[in-house]
Amino acid sequence: MRLLHTSDWHLGRAFHRVSMLGAQAEFIGHLVTTVRERDVDAVVVSGDVYDRAVPPLAAVELFDDALHRLADLGVPTVMISGNHDSARRLGVGAGLIGRAGIHLRTEPAAAGTPVVLRDAHGDVAFYGLPYLEPALVRDEFGVEKAGHEAVLGAAMERVRADLAARARGTRSVVLAHAFVTGGEASDSERDITVGGVAAVPSGVFDGVDYVALGHLHGCQAITERVRYSGSPLAYSFSEAGHRKSMWLVDLDAEGAVTAERVDCPVPRPLARISGRLEELLADPALAPHAQAWVEATLTDPVRPADPMARLTERFPHTLSLVFAPERAPEDPGVSYASRLADRTDQQIAEDFVAHVRGAGPDGRERVVLRDAFDAVRADRTLREVAR
Repeated sequence: MRLLHTSDWHLGRAFHRVSMLGAQAEFIGHLVTTVRERDVDAVVVSGDVYDRAVPPLAAVELFDDALHRLADLGVPTVMISGNHDSARRLGVGAGLIGRAGIHLRTEPAAAGTPVVLRDAHGDVAFYGLPYLEPALVRDEFGVEKAGHEAVLGAAMERVRADLAARARGTRSVVLAHAFVTGGEASDSERDITVGGVAAVPSGVFDGVDYVALGHLHGCQAITERVRYSGSPLAYSFSEAGHRKSMWLVDLDAEGAVTAERVDCPVPRPLARISGRLEELLADPALAPHAQAWVEATLTDPVRPADPMARLTERFPHTLSLVFAPERAPEDPGVSYASRLADRTDQQIAEDFVAHVRGAGPDGRERVVLRDAFDAVRADRTLREVAR
């Protein structure tokens, strides 16, 4: 069976205020063409179909167009909700849409109930594990500790139990939306840290033939059988080095996996340039970036006059301007944002406690802070679903 694995479409998302709907529509066309020309047997979409719980109408219309075009091909599609989606909204009409071969899996309780497709070698069971917010699904899965590893582990126990009851030789594919240990993150993914731990080990998924992951935006293989397709488009300048693609996966009669990357259309390349303004305006080596979307980091000790206007004369698609003056790290002029870069909310809060009273929080206090951040995150998720 040949699968096309994609994820993280983020329909409706903009790139630094530039609408991406045209590029997203081009990607959908590319997806449909790939399915048709490469003899794909099933499409899997591993979450974050939309960019937010209540997407704009144009994004909903694009999704509707994608569903019709995939259904017209007669190729089954299995998709799950991600942490950006409203699972309840995405799942509306799932039963009816399923009759057209588009299988939406948004209910955690259905983790052990697969979509079963068949090829010349027998059945292939597709298990959809939507994004599992630990604080919201712990009761469903009967886990004591609300963490990603615990709830995913419990969901996979249901998968393995169902698989064990099926005919011998049944092959299996799991769709999941999670941060798996070893994956390389970028700036455009929403933090899903819970209990201070975001990542789960790939061993959680042992026992199945292929795991189609979503959430991280870089295409990558955690193991031969556990892979992220990544987002089809770049959504932050941290993805400037990404090669955007999908996985074309062949699952043979024994469940062995071979995978090929299929490149996605690039609406405009990304470039990150850094230096003093006069250097950036004169450096001939930067000429290839004239038509790229540009993030410019200015290192001038003193902020120059009209930097954006001057930059856009040479780089008309400059979207982001960052100031990082050449100063020593201990210089009090170093920006607050720079000092907080790459630090989690928990670390920032602990630093604040240490600053205020001269000593950092003890173990009990760290637990209190962690639980508070988890409660806020769960409440935000509930509010998004209820909107």
